[in-house]
Amino acid sequence: MNKTLKRILIGIGSILVILILIAGGFGLKMKSEIKKIHATETAEVIPRVFAIKDSFVDMFLIKDSDNYVAIDAGADVKTIRNELNRLNIDFSKISAVFLTHGDGDHTAAISLFGKAKLFMSRDEEQMINGKTAKLVFFHNKISRKDYSLLDDQQTVTIGKAKVVCIATPGHTPGSMSYLINDSLLFVGDAFGLKNEKITKPNSFFTSDMKTAVKSFAKIANLPKAKYIFTAHTGFSSNYEVAIIDWKTIKE
Repeated sequence: MNKTLKRILIGIGSILVILILIAGGFGLKMKSEIKKIHATETAEVIPRVFAIKDSFVDMFLIKDSDNYVAIDAGADVKTIRNELNRLNIDFSKISAVFLTHGDGDHTAAISLFGKAKLFMSRDEEQMINGKTAKLVFFHNKISRKDYSLLDDQQTVTIGKAKVVCIATPGHTPGSMSYLINDSLLFVGDAFGLKNEKITKPNSFFTSDMKTAVKSFAKIANLPKAKYIFTAHTGFSSNYEVAIIDWKTIKE
């Protein structure tokens, strides 16, 4: 083996070792952060609103007559199917799915809801079409291409459910919150809840904390809102208390 080839192989080996160490460190940190998460248990948490727990994340269903509107789609198809069965909810009755963002723990069961209309933020499409990477060498993907794109403050009506779309970027560029029937606010990972009050999203998983904090203003003046539902930190039944200190939150 000549010296040049040997140097090349040593260089490649060194790079691989560094990448493995970085990946290992990232994996350990991710597991540590996930352990801090306390999602809501599967149940009808308030009348006509159901939390569906999938390991460390919740998706939500809002009952509309005989059908349901879904917020997100969980991390694992099998788990979501089993949890829906536990509640005797027919997944074919889910008429629409609104994605708060495109991360895999919010989109895995989309294929289960093949008859449902699928919606997501126009600014989030870059995260699932290969344009913008979630991490180096890693892109988000979803199993369907027949989605409709939403703009900030757009209103969508599904059955009797009125859905107001609120752009709340930061966790991802196109993170979107949804206000349903003026009273139910679903924020995905855009915000957290701690001691019954909204707080910053998890910094490890958030792409732009400065923008995330600015997004607090987008959900701080909803006069008829009563509830706030998060994907990883539970929900609050007192919107006014939850948002009272939002101006004090710093990046």
